[in-house]
Amino acid sequence: MEASKSSYFSGNRQTFAVAPQVWGLKTIFVNLFFIAEPDGTWVLVDAGVPGCTHKIKKAAEELFGEGARPKAIVLTHGHFDHIGGVKELADEWDVPVYAHPLELPYLTGRSSYPPPDSSVGGGGMAYMAFAYPKKPINITNHVELLSPDGAVPGLTGWHWIHTPGHTPGHVSLFREEDRVLIVGDAFTTRDAESAIAVMTEKREVHGPPAYFTPDWAAAHRSVDALASLNPEIAASGHGMPMRGEELSRGLENLVKNFWVIAVPTKGRYVHEPAVADERGVISVPPQVGSSVPKLMAIAGALTLAGFAYSAINRRSKQNSHLKQDRPLPHNRVASGLPPTVDPDYDDPTAHTNNYP
Repeated sequence: MEASKSSYFSGNRQTFAVAPQVWGLKTIFVNLFFIAEPDGTWVLVDAGVPGCTHKIKKAAEELFGEGARPKAIVLTHGHFDHIGGVKELADEWDVPVYAHPLELPYLTGRSSYPPPDSSVGGGGMAYMAFAYPKKPINITNHVELLSPDGAVPGLTGWHWIHTPGHTPGHVSLFREEDRVLIVGDAFTTRDAESAIAVMTEKREVHGPPAYFTPDWAAAHRSVDALASLNPEIAASGHGMPMRGEELSRGLENLVKNFWVIAVPTKGRYVHEPAVADERGVISVPPQVGSSVPKLMAIAGALTLAGFAYSAINRRSKQNSHLKQDRPLPHNRVASGLPPTVDPDYDDPTAHTNNYP
């Protein structure tokens, strides 16, 4: 096995070391991960953005040798930037794809995700969120459920943790031996809303990408659960790995001040979450409006993207003190569950792919 030559070797300039026998690969603006076993087998965690299949296969061959294929693909969740290559890779490698039961509707064509909210975040990535795919894919022939005992298929010493909020069935992976944490998008290690941060990769602990998080109370509980593991290394879907004291301080601050530094001041899901079950989305809150019409956003992205990104980031910095000074009604982990379905007005069996 090629990887046995060094726990950290890879010739691909966008492949980076995370920990012994763990590597990451950046695909445009999101990371996926390769985790190896002592016997030379390995597992792929997430599958990047659409169009990255060749890049993933090339990185796998650099790490594990020509014709390398994993024992399994494990998905932290099914958002478009984490499943871009999964269907093609699962077909070519003929391997199972594992996910949490609450992610199944979005991987079998049954339900779309709640709509992203481009009115929150204040950065270039958030600005274009309305255009991100939310429709489900269908990999019914490959997808299997993660075991309820927490075992990660194909990996010893690892277990998965249910970390909902960003999506209903989001999971993170933890290796207790050296406290290595693969967090998916439960939290990030850069500002996921900022297009500039995508390029600079400045390492900071942030909450989940705001424009695609429909349940903030659950997201807070998930961050608190991950922080309680006291991870030594954390590798996220957005940003470079963080470790040691820098990571500990960042997580402590995020948990303590989550409702100030992570949750938007206003937005579609701030006061009411989207509601979903094992069959998909049941209901979403009404739109709160967008500051920029969609056609203008598209035109801006095509012709004035740099100007737009700079203006938005500058305005965000100018107003940042207002967010810090707002009251702290929830400056602690939320307990219990928020109200979901009103039986007098909502049909709890209704699931849809079409949202306003």
